[in-house]
Amino acid sequence: MPKKYFIIIITLFIVSVLIITAVGGYFYVGKYKKAPQKTSLKVIEENGNLPNPIELNLPKDESQYDVIVVGAEPEGVAAARSAAKNDAKVLIIDNHDGPGGLMTYGMLNTIDMSIGPDGTLLTQGTFKEFFKGIGSKNSFDVKKAKEVFLKLLSLPNITQSYNTVFEKPIMNGNKIIGITALKDGKEVNYYGKRIIDATQDASVAASAGVPYTIGAEDMGLKGKVQASTLVFRLKGIDWDNLIKIIKYEKKIPETYINNTSANGFLSITKNYKPSTPMLRLRGLNLGRQDDGTVLVNALLIYGVDGLNQSSIEKGIELAKKELPRIVQFFRENIHGFEKVQLDGTADELYVRETRHIKGYYTLDINDVVFNRDFYDRIAIGSYPVDVQATSPEDTGYVYGKPVEYAVPFRCIVPEKVDNLLVVGRSASYSHLAAGSARTIPIGMAEGDAAGVASAYSIAKDKSFEDIAKNEEDIKNIQSILVSQGAYLKPFKVEEAVEKSWAFDGLKFALRWGLIVPGYTNDYKLDENIKSISFYYMTYKMIERSMPSKQQLLSENSQYLQKYIVDKPLTKEESADILLTYAGYRNEENVNSGDLFKLAYEKGLVSKEAYADVLKSGYVKWQDAYDMTLTLYNYINR
Repeated sequence: MPKKYFIIIITLFIVSVLIITAVGGYFYVGKYKKAPQKTSLKVIEENGNLPNPIELNLPKDESQYDVIVVGAEPEGVAAARSAAKNDAKVLIIDNHDGPGGLMTYGMLNTIDMSIGPDGTLLTQGTFKEFFKGIGSKNSFDVKKAKEVFLKLLSLPNITQSYNTVFEKPIMNGNKIIGITALKDGKEVNYYGKRIIDATQDASVAASAGVPYTIGAEDMGLKGKVQASTLVFRLKGIDWDNLIKIIKYEKKIPETYINNTSANGFLSITKNYKPSTPMLRLRGLNLGRQDDGTVLVNALLIYGVDGLNQSSIEKGIELAKKELPRIVQFFRENIHGFEKVQLDGTADELYVRETRHIKGYYTLDINDVVFNRDFYDRIAIGSYPVDVQATSPEDTGYVYGKPVEYAVPFRCIVPEKVDNLLVVGRSASYSHLAAGSARTIPIGMAEGDAAGVASAYSIAKDKSFEDIAKNEEDIKNIQSILVSQGAYLKPFKVEEAVEKSWAFDGLKFALRWGLIVPGYTNDYKLDENIKSISFYYMTYKMIERSMPSKQQLLSENSQYLQKYIVDKPLTKEESADILLTYAGYRNEENVNSGDLFKLAYEKGLVSKEAYADVLKSGYVKWQDAYDMTLTLYNYINR
């Protein structure tokens, strides 16, 4: 092979590796202690002008169930209880021997709470009942949680069927009218007027023909899903002594602890070297159990296909093999862990992400971060957009911290299939929005709404699609939810950044995951952008949003890699990048020294960005957002 071609190949390989690994390097992560962006929240109406709740009085029908809930996950428990409270005859099935799913069998015992700025719990209803039942603790005892879930389901019109495995839907055209399940080794058909899919993976919806995406597929990253975790249990930790070490002796920096929870330890765990790059030990989330043992959520497992049982089993095996090394590392490196011993693992893997069904509305990252309210709100959240790493090459990122945002009813109404609602982490969210909306309390609020909506649709003989399009029906459902304990107050959040001339560009960049504002929502509008950051912003934009234009990257990467440097970006350099991707590199020589003006004349720089950049000659982040959007529109014109 000629030497020059060998050099080209090696160079392209290095560039591709840089591109893969640069997610944490060329974007900024919100790790700096900056003040949050200016926001103000106002509750618009206490009750949203809701009508008085109506009595549903469902027609009696002994031949079938009114509502079948598939999956006794926390979200399914909420859905079944809510439907039953509204006069529905309910069947809930699950493949486990009891309720609670991820919380009780995956041992995910630390809750990701959504709290308003004034301390109000935003996910009330059934979740609030559960939270009180476990002692109002962020980290709870798993056995206690199972008891609470069983108590929540102990209504006379709820039939519980465990060790019952969903197999397939029973369809009548595009309507789901029941399910086939495996019970005691035999196939059993259950018929219901409405079906609620509360499985982790939207298994009912997918098998019934509802369209969906997987992981980050919606942003051009096929095959990328958030890492899974095997929760494990430790014994030998003196919790009172750990409180003393962390809280008073300050021996473990940037770590928080209370009577049942602790999180942090990152300054220590970042030094752990796993036996394989397919594992990573992140900061520890610890949840104390009533028997003194401690559950640990910390070990990330990459490459697990949560829809493939063999892949799940291999992930569990890989994690279990690593645990003795991790425990030894704890003994040697963490104060208070000197006598710790491994005491078991969860029965199942904590899979963070598989399907995202396509509903009548897909919740977007901009809806979450910019605090959007919807007329058909059924849940309100505020948890940070915490997207765990999708591969060994990235570290996971926080894409913003909302004040409050609403989840619309349309997110749980799937396309293509009637009589079906989907609640939980596989509802209609984008990959990035799911970083917040996938949390269990939000899913339980959706479960409450699904239960009421199912009973309402039966009583009114209306489809979910018709209800989703009728504001009067939505208000009636909201009224019932509020009367039964839900928090659904309309709100308005005013964000200073929304007044920026570059706001559309900012939203575009956030939609494609091109920026990482962190916990403080720092968009750096008036700060100069580095050359490397703009290079990767435009590169990743084309890679993710324009799959048919990938040749632009391969054709120009060798020429543009000179911009992978850590220095402020000048106007001429930004213009060179824009003109090259737009196909005007052959015109640059005759316009040397005036490329920015040429880019403006070609329509690659907006009037606002042009005027802003000319003030200093350097490109700011706000200019970069706007230019990236303009480049996208130009290439796709």
